[in-house]
Amino acid sequence: MPRVLLATFNLMPAGEPGGDLLTAALTECGIDSAWAEWDDPEVDWGAADLVAVRSTWDYHRRTAGFLGWAREVEAQTTLLNGAELFAWNADKAYLVELAEQLPCVPTALLDDRTLVSGLPEAIDRWGPSVIKPRVGASGLGVVVVRDLADERLQLLAPAPWVVQPLVESVRTVGETSIYVFGGAAVSQVDKLPGGDEVRVHEVYGGRSVPVPLDPERAALAQEAVAAVGRLGHRLPAYARVDVMRWQDAWVVSELELIEPGLYLDVDPRAAAPFAELVAAALGSNL
Repeated sequence: MPRVLLATFNLMPAGEPGGDLLTAALTECGIDSAWAEWDDPEVDWGAADLVAVRSTWDYHRRTAGFLGWAREVEAQTTLLNGAELFAWNADKAYLVELAEQLPCVPTALLDDRTLVSGLPEAIDRWGPSVIKPRVGASGLGVVVVRDLADERLQLLAPAPWVVQPLVESVRTVGETSIYVFGGAAVSQVDKLPGGDEVRVHEVYGGRSVPVPLDPERAALAQEAVAAVGRLGHRLPAYARVDVMRWQDAWVVSELELIEPGLYLDVDPRAAAPFAELVAAALGSNL
């Protein structure tokens, strides 16, 4: 049986929630799999036929080390999506580049030098705006501001940042995650924030609900993945594409190519197609 290692981190040594569904699906495909912590020096990554990054949910605070690890793994075996794609996707500046290809939430780049001039320009253009770290995850460091005197700016994470309009529809329509494996949309999860939050993550009171694929949103998600190739990068084997409603149209808000949670605990549908794409990748490399 081919051997696959599923990379996780030390707070989740057994893998992402519902991860047993993924290992079971891999077994059904004739693949031996196990979870392994990405920074565990005892793991022989080169002994695996393929490594799939899954729940490495500390990469945003250890980015240089994580990307170095990914390059080392890729030198020894097949790494789904790959280190170069991880490096591009880890910096939310990719949204500026992606917006040249398809509709995205408008995004501008800020740093300590441009904050005082650039933030008022963004607010004049968009109204209430969201600032977040260029390297971040799970809504950490997200600040909503209305002017340069807003005291919430004291809560900013270290620079650099992206600034975007506050997409008010997140409070009513929410945000949609579309999973795209092998270029095809396979499942959809709709997410809504809780209370006065704009972040849809469960840790902030949000909730996630599996729903049938919406053809319009699925087509946009597939186009987002295809656009990565047009920008000169490797076509992603897997992606989670987050979309929101902005100015009466669906637009891409995030493109997750590193370690997108599959929400298997609330929606098991993604397990089998993810296992199938792993099997396909193994077939082309064995």
